[in-house]
Amino acid sequence: MKKILLLAFAVLFINVVFAGELVSEKTDSPVKHLTKQEFIEKVYNYEKNPDKWIYEGNMPAIIDFYATWCGPCKAIAPVLEELAKEYTGKIVIYKIDTDKERELAAAFGISSIPTLLFIPSKGDPQVAQGALPKESLKRAIDEFLLGNK
Repeated sequence: MKKILLLAFAVLFINVVFAGELVSEKTDSPVKHLTKQEFIEKVYNYEKNPDKWIYEGNMPAIIDFYATWCGPCKAIAPVLEELAKEYTGKIVIYKIDTDKERELAAAFGISSIPTLLFIPSKGDPQVAQGALPKESLKRAIDEFLLGNK
């Protein structure tokens, strides 16, 4: 009987752990998490074009380079969620976990997190470091990404 209870507890524990991981990914979130391969397809193929920025997307974007253990990253996450909803159809917001995607972080020289990469539809991207306030992010979106001055 002890073995059955132990086995049942182990199965329950594993299910709870995996369910928690699935929930934490927020699949319904307007902010999308990118892997290296998705980044190459949707943003920039730095392997094919290492010397020239060629944006692969069809609308302006923000990329949040973050880590799950980072306090400022956690603080900016809900702001980015709000902005992704507010600017639906105008910009796209992506997240890249620097612990999981070390090669991407290294390719962009990410040494401080959060680091935000602002990508206009045309032209070169700009980088900002730190957890910027919502007003500053909105100004960057409106002026730099969308060209509304």
